[in-house]
Amino acid sequence: MLRVVSILGMILGSFFLTACTTVEPWQRGNLADYAMQPDRDPLYNVMSEHIYFSREASAGGRGVGGGGCGCN
Repeated sequence: MLRVVSILGMILGSFFLTACTTVEPWQRGNLADYAMQPDRDPLYNVMSEHIYFSREASAGGRGVGGGGCGCN
């Protein structure tokens, strides 16, 4: 019985810890700021994709040639 109560408590606890919220119209300007964009630095994106996909031989390319050794 204690196990069922603890599992139910964990489920209810995870339900109450979710971070669902509404974004008000005056807050949307902050979220649309340039600093909030994940692709704001194109050189960093190209270099990180090159490093990741040239070392992950099983992941495939995304336009980067080479194998798992990193020598393109």
